[in-house]
Amino acid sequence: MAGASTVHLDALTAPRSPDSPPRRALVLMGGGARTAYQAGALQALAQLLPDTKAFPFDILVGTSAGALNASFLAGQASYGPQAFHHLADFWSQLRSHAVYRLPRTPLSQWSRWATALGVTLSARTQGAVLDSMPLVDTLHRAIDLTGIDRALSSGALHALAITASSYSSGVHWTFCQSAEDTGASPWSRPGRRAEMQPVTIEHLMASSAIPFIFPATPLWVDGRLEYFGDGSMRQTSPLAPAVHMGASQVLAIGVGQPQRGALTLNAAPHHPPSLGTIAGHAMASVFHDTLQADVEQLERVNATVAALSKSVREALPFKQVQVLSLQPSASLDGLAQAHVHELPSDLYRVLDGLGALTGGGAALSSYLLFEPGFVQALMQLGAADVMARRNEFLAFFIANPT
Repeated sequence: MAGASTVHLDALTAPRSPDSPPRRALVLMGGGARTAYQAGALQALAQLLPDTKAFPFDILVGTSAGALNASFLAGQASYGPQAFHHLADFWSQLRSHAVYRLPRTPLSQWSRWATALGVTLSARTQGAVLDSMPLVDTLHRAIDLTGIDRALSSGALHALAITASSYSSGVHWTFCQSAEDTGASPWSRPGRRAEMQPVTIEHLMASSAIPFIFPATPLWVDGRLEYFGDGSMRQTSPLAPAVHMGASQVLAIGVGQPQRGALTLNAAPHHPPSLGTIAGHAMASVFHDTLQADVEQLERVNATVAALSKSVREALPFKQVQVLSLQPSASLDGLAQAHVHELPSDLYRVLDGLGALTGGGAALSSYLLFEPGFVQALMQLGAADVMARRNEFLAFFIANPT
């Protein structure tokens, strides 16, 4: 397993001094609208830690829509745990029209075929079926880039890292921003590289550019312009950036569900899958969550380190990394199917034509459902999942306070 071996190497070679201060990282995985789950989980976490005035994480790492959440929190980190409530407020007010729009033709409001024609023309001209310019405007208003600088310079935050995948070179890039005096440096691994750059709206658009759905975004790396798409593609080691930047504790929140076949199996067992079902399966592959494999490998590294004698451990330039992961306890595809009627009418017509509103096809809509009912259901699920494991979370924060 490529991801596992890479994590092993990263954990062993990260430049972390034995006397370096403990740092706690938050890693947020991608998944389009499904990442509203993270906002609910983090708001519940803030309620579990009412006496904490400082922001409880030193390092924020995000991928795809998880990168948007991480950057939003970085801009609000100076407010302490209140940042999590601000994130929940942002998601509660979000709507699909603030994220994307379908290309229009003169007859698209009356005809499914006219809408499909507009989608086809858009796909041919910009390599994507949706226009993501509304998201640009939304992020400019929502992400406090100066707040990120302020949090880093004041010490409220140690580093922010955003991942994206280059269509031009095939390399998975991590863009890191930290205070100038932290001594953070980039790294290079086969197929993965990191570069120190101030995070911009362009980085966020690149990281969240779902393939086929949103257009690619150009970024400058190594002195040349490359086109980037969603950071979930080719992401073999989601915990690696946190480890490289010196995390001694990692909380990772994903929204992937490897066992997601119930709706597909029960929908039409004697018929071939619809185009929507196939598209949903392909999207699940793009957002295939390597988080659990990464967590398991890091735990094996921890066990190996713990088995060494004290004198050997003290002589080695690395420490154990405590990791806690959270995933949805209920089917997000099922939640999406219950809320597909909230989709914008033009997109509803397109997805209905693809067979992407029922059965296994509902998985596709789950990435695009930035509407109140689905968002609130996700946030409630995230909060419930945290509260169901409250003792684990309390132990995680009490064990190694920052």
